[in-house]
Amino acid sequence: MIFNPGIETISREELQKIQLERLKETVKRCYENVPFHKRNFDNARVQPQDIRSLDDLQRLPFMKKTDLRENYPFNLFAVDMKEVVRIHGSSGTKGKPTVVGYTRKDIENWSEIVARAICCAGGRPGDIFHNAYGYGLFTGGLGLHYGIEYMGAVAVPVSGGNTPRQITLIQDFEPRGISATPSYVLNIVEEMERMGLDPRSTSLEYGIFGAEPWSEEMREQLEGKLGIKAVDIYGLSEVMGPGVSIECHEAQDGLHIAEDHFLAEIIDPNTGEVLPYGEEGELVFTSLTKEAFPVIRYRTGDIASLNPEKCKCGRTTIRMSRIKGRVDDMLIIRGVNVFPTEIESVLFGFRQLAPHYQVVIEREGALDRFEVHCELAQEYMLKIGDLENSRDVAGLLKEIGHAMKNALGVSVMVKVHKPNSIPRSEGKAIRIVDKRNKVVTGKQS
Repeated sequence: MIFNPGIETISREELQKIQLERLKETVKRCYENVPFHKRNFDNARVQPQDIRSLDDLQRLPFMKKTDLRENYPFNLFAVDMKEVVRIHGSSGTKGKPTVVGYTRKDIENWSEIVARAICCAGGRPGDIFHNAYGYGLFTGGLGLHYGIEYMGAVAVPVSGGNTPRQITLIQDFEPRGISATPSYVLNIVEEMERMGLDPRSTSLEYGIFGAEPWSEEMREQLEGKLGIKAVDIYGLSEVMGPGVSIECHEAQDGLHIAEDHFLAEIIDPNTGEVLPYGEEGELVFTSLTKEAFPVIRYRTGDIASLNPEKCKCGRTTIRMSRIKGRVDDMLIIRGVNVFPTEIESVLFGFRQLAPHYQVVIEREGALDRFEVHCELAQEYMLKIGDLENSRDVAGLLKEIGHAMKNALGVSVMVKVHKPNSIPRSEGKAIRIVDKRNKVVTGKQS
């Protein structure tokens, strides 16, 4: 089902006319109402009237997350506070949170965008939808919630945590759709199995998962264990929240961008040069309809590529690849660039392992030591009995080591542990534990 076929199957020429008109309005709004943008535009020697084509977007300066922190809390708002109806923000794990605002029209647009996204994932009016994203300053819970209601579905605002209660509500309310971080849904699956329940026996038919990078192998785990269609959703509070893009359930091959509301670019993260379609780089977004908190060429820090080809679902909007990782989450292991999702792809290929892992980084003299910690699946642990003295485990470690070397191009120390040894999360999974400066990070888009 396509929620808005008029805009989602529009010709490229018609869409670009809409985009250019909205880009001009956004640039004018930023220049006239936000001192930060006026300074940036003046320094770049560009005025609103200079934007005559979409190619002129490249003349505009970039925005970064540090700009939000330096203008905390409301200095990037383009409207008076009496027009703002909601504020969201980041968790502020590195100091003060990044703060964004929404007018009533922004909330209406966001609700429609998310409703379109849910339909793209296979949702339909009348669905009962189990929303296990966290509610609060984080945009995930309320972002999905308003879209569910806008679509005409029934929102179950369970939020995150209290996993046994989640399972009870899934059994009793019989939802057709579910949303959460993929790692947390795997926790729900694990708890169901521990309780002697079959996760495939639920009423769930589709899941919308995001807020952290996840691999194709994790999709297979989710779909296999729950018997659902699992699609990836993308968004970040600085740009809007969830719904900026989403996979369609028909193809599951790239995330359709809501291009009538957002312009996407891929740039070289080192030079800022715009890269052609198909090349991998840093994802950059410009908002086209946001009133309270417009963004101009916002550098997301996420690594992806863009595909302009028409999808088999019929949508003509540009698709972005699934997020490979973040620029600042990239690990450099003996000169080789590695993302946690690449490690995940290898580990999830082994049925002997549970779908949980962490990368631990420690300083050893002048060098960094990387260790991948994973845990055995419960059924495999029962089979081998003794973790410490098992030839099977020794052989498994050797296999994993070979697979890592082939996939990553570098050797990585792998350690396996008993089931339930890796810490679980009720939100974003903590994939990287950096002990060099006693920093633990789970920052993922």
